[in-house]
Amino acid sequence: MPSSGIAPESHRAETGPTGLAPARADRIIRALTWWWASAPLLLFAPAIAHAMGLSDVRQEIGWACGLMALLTAVLAPTAGLVVAQVEDRRDARRRFLIMAVVSSVPILFFLFFGVLFPECPNGSHC
Repeated sequence: MPSSGIAPESHRAETGPTGLAPARADRIIRALTWWWASAPLLLFAPAIAHAMGLSDVRQEIGWACGLMALLTAVLAPTAGLVVAQVEDRRDARRRFLIMAVVSSVPILFFLFFGVLFPECPNGSHC
């Protein structure tokens, strides 16, 4: 294939602007992507445990799994955006922006229907 004079992003230089090797930045980006992908599993782990007959798990650590899923959904895209910005990876920036938008939808639904909507008195149209 003829060279167009433009190097791929992962082979732009021996080290990135911060001195990290491109392979190390790729590993960090891949780990943050997998971490974000684990959020639904964390969220549904208590329900899965309850369906398997382990109802004690749901009662004892259900709140911890929900909190970890929320932190994962928020922190993984944020940390990924920081790494992608520092390492100047446009494709990774796009990926983490999409991840942030996808994560924000259920969080906003939870805030609206779980916190704000129940505060309206019955019969009120707020």
